[in-house]
Amino acid sequence: MSQRLDDSELTERIDDLRAAFRGEILRPDDEGYEEVRSVWNGMIDRRPAVITRATGTADVVAAVDFAREAGLELSIHGGGHNAAGNAVTDGGLMLDLSPMDGVFVDPAARTAWVGGGATLGDIDSETQLFDLAAPLGVVSETGVAGLTLNGGYGHLSREFGLAADNVVSAQVVTADGAVRIASEDTNEDLFWAIRGGGGNFGVVTAFQFRLHDIGPEVYGFFPWFHGDDARTVLEGFREWTEDAPRHASAIPFVAHVPELEEFPEAAWGEPAVALLGAYRGDDFSQAPVVYEPILERATPLADLSGPMNFVDLQSMLDEDYPDGMRYYWKSIFVAEASDEVFDIMVEYNESAPSDLSTVDLWHLGGAVADRPQDATAFYHRDKPFMVTFEANWEDPEDDDANIEWAREGFAALESLDIASGRYGNFPGFADDPATMLFGDNYERLVDVKTEYDPENLFRLNQNIAPRGWEEGGDS
Repeated sequence: MSQRLDDSELTERIDDLRAAFRGEILRPDDEGYEEVRSVWNGMIDRRPAVITRATGTADVVAAVDFAREAGLELSIHGGGHNAAGNAVTDGGLMLDLSPMDGVFVDPAARTAWVGGGATLGDIDSETQLFDLAAPLGVVSETGVAGLTLNGGYGHLSREFGLAADNVVSAQVVTADGAVRIASEDTNEDLFWAIRGGGGNFGVVTAFQFRLHDIGPEVYGFFPWFHGDDARTVLEGFREWTEDAPRHASAIPFVAHVPELEEFPEAAWGEPAVALLGAYRGDDFSQAPVVYEPILERATPLADLSGPMNFVDLQSMLDEDYPDGMRYYWKSIFVAEASDEVFDIMVEYNESAPSDLSTVDLWHLGGAVADRPQDATAFYHRDKPFMVTFEANWEDPEDDDANIEWAREGFAALESLDIASGRYGNFPGFADDPATMLFGDNYERLVDVKTEYDPENLFRLNQNIAPRGWEEGGDS
């Protein structure tokens, strides 16, 4: 790896870069720097030496070459929603892809090309013009790139697979500055690796997604129950999963009743259990029948379910996760939705220092599990459930209490024999070994990393180190 330039050399080189770079280049004293360096998680406060805002692939090549040759740590900002804050670096180069947010739909081919800086909302807005959708996540302001590179679960996963499973091809700028197309027929090893291997192998400047018939309306499933009914509702959910149709989804989570007019005022702030999902059958009147094993268990405090536009379903949670709030999220897979899992969820919900925090139980399987574990880099396809501790709070003085709460709850889950693995999109502070994400796929990923990024330029992630690389060294 190149030796880092001193400040005067760096300034001179940046002046040279400006001549070839079409997008905006920001230094710490420039107007707009403070806004652009900020990311979704308000806990993250890092100051890059330089920010390059790419307008196209040529800009990305120039920025990658510059970071490599100047010996600068490189971070990639797509949507900026990674809870670990990997989109921004201290003292290095932040490559901001957010201006590259174009979405181009081919309704005849049922595909869409999507820029590396696009959000889920950008895709949904364009694809829904043709009643099509890509299987993505559940918050519309999430960046497509980070979500997809780490797998990508959402409302459509059990029917159509992970976001990564629906990538047909991608344009990737690798560490040497080369532009490569990755697909089943071209650079097949790179294509395998970027579908679940995170941002370890290059900058994806564009994805081509396979689209599916969705919308314009779906039936949104969103009942809330009092915390006293949590265990019985969760038991109903477990029963429902035994033969749940793939075109119906449900994610139960324990929370606290929000202070909103839709909920009884007497219950505001009290523990609750809710489920968020979607039914996509032809007859929406059948949705309550499909969800009956859950709904028959207790009377909801409020039921926000009903027909809605798909884009509204996708953005329903946006206001719950605003920019600048403080987040610490961590997840683990479980082999069953056991009574012990339910007990931990209820116990830690009641002890949460923030009423904004939740513990979520994702129902997986379906189309995700149809593929072999080595079909792509994403390994944990065989797991039927995932539990996520979402610590969400506002006051910096509460950082330690909320992080400790999430870590203690996570440790309780991890102690169960049925718990294993990690999910790259809910990484804590990326403090777990990459082997926990990639399992038996790890050694093949090391081979791909060694071929395409032997100096580990792309290391601000759940890092897969190339063979022979030592942190802090020149090899």
